[in-house]
Amino acid sequence: MARSIRKGWIAAALAIVMAAALLASCGKPSDGKTKVTIGEVTRSLFYAPEYVAIAKGFFEAEGLDVELTTTPGGDKTMTALLSNTIDVALVGSETSIYVAQQGADDPVINFAQLTQTDGTFLVARKPIATFDWSSLKGVDFLGQRKGGMPQMAGEFTLKKHGIDPKKDLNLIQNIDFANIPAAFLSGTGEYVQLFEPQASIIEKEGKGHVVASFGVESGHLPYTVFMAKQSYINKHKDAVQSFTNAIHQAQLWVADHSADEIADVILPYFQNTDRTIAVSAIDRYKKQGSYASDPIVDEAEWNNLLDVMSTAGELKERVPYEKLVDTKYAQGAISATK
Repeated sequence: MARSIRKGWIAAALAIVMAAALLASCGKPSDGKTKVTIGEVTRSLFYAPEYVAIAKGFFEAEGLDVELTTTPGGDKTMTALLSNTIDVALVGSETSIYVAQQGADDPVINFAQLTQTDGTFLVARKPIATFDWSSLKGVDFLGQRKGGMPQMAGEFTLKKHGIDPKKDLNLIQNIDFANIPAAFLSGTGEYVQLFEPQASIIEKEGKGHVVASFGVESGHLPYTVFMAKQSYINKHKDAVQSFTNAIHQAQLWVADHSADEIADVILPYFQNTDRTIAVSAIDRYKKQGSYASDPIVDEAEWNNLLDVMSTAGELKERVPYEKLVDTKYAQGAISATK
């Protein structure tokens, strides 16, 4: 079912592309800066370096006028990219693989990595002094959307610990992403897989307890990556390099500053988020190394991603690293900081 849904949105997106204007939206505003439109898959503290790059003026210093939009869901984000509604997508690398599996003539290229682990945590309804993964057998487990990276990383972790998610527990996947925290709070599931800041919010309210990290368990992955169509990159190489330079500057800034300092910079992008919760979430992600230290998508991470997708049954065939990853812009950004 998940594959047919993906096939449908990819086909629809490609049809839009056929009818779209051939010119990309990147252009020169009146102030001389190059405009680049980013479509992020969601608004998340998990993407802190992206907001730092904007708020600290790193994009502007590189001669870019960045417009940030949120296109909820990997399918919507990829459709926006394929139809030239956005120039650059911030989304999981698995979406570029799904497009490639449909035989797209203009592949989507991963050029700058932002996060390098899964961003979800295992939250239990009751406190557990010493958590053992085997205790999940037979429980009601509120998981993430089938075919998405959170669910695939979750299933990969469960299987790593000898748990068959289809047989050994009651896996609940029929709840929309945005409604998963509310469903857990209303009594659905004994355990839930959650992103921050929802995990910290539930913990602060005493209604759940973080007992494990899927990010730690599933290892390094090209989890959230800036990507663009090959045709866009070919036409706007300088802009892509400038973009990657700004992201790397933000990565270095995040690495050198505390969760408190990062929160103060990015909270304007999260006006309804309590500062204490934001600091807690950012600190968790920093401590487990979720924020990539540089923009390079390395081959070991790519192969781990393919293993995770294969384990989840979402991979037709292994897609070569060099087909969908271009590291020269990331390497250029690193060289520029030396």
